[in-house]
Amino acid sequence: MIKDRFADAITPAGSSPAAAGAEEADIGAINDILGFHIRLAHGACLRHFTETFADLDLTQKQVSVLWLVDDHPGIAQTDLAQRLRMDRATTMAIINRLQAKHFLRRDRSEKDGRKQALHLQPEGIAMLARAKQAIAEHEAWVKSRFTDKEVRQLIELLSRIHE
Repeated sequence: MIKDRFADAITPAGSSPAAAGAEEADIGAINDILGFHIRLAHGACLRHFTETFADLDLTQKQVSVLWLVDDHPGIAQTDLAQRLRMDRATTMAIINRLQAKHFLRRDRSEKDGRKQALHLQPEGIAMLARAKQAIAEHEAWVKSRFTDKEVRQLIELLSRIHE
């Protein structure tokens, strides 16, 4: 079960979850560093996401691009990059990979001929459906650690950092 493989995701290397409490004092003052805990939580989430998506051969950013294009057919590459807070080069590379897999296509924008409009291909629609199932599994894993109220609060608090 994936959850079991990640039970010790934030436990220091080589120790068991049970021993983590005893070893916590060993890390000293770093235990009071918020960024340290954010990094550990990010690492645990990333490892679980990677395991959950292993069969799909997609990255988090690729899934985000597919999802946003599905929600906004014809979105311009530049608008997509802004909404996902990615630079143009990264966006271009992701779109190139997704296009090579026949998941999306570029068309000239009807609104502005200088821009490229993005649309999902049938293969991309099918892959996004599979990805959404994997995301639901991953989200359930993350959210299982919190109450519904805590999830809403955590999203609000983390949003203060990235907005």
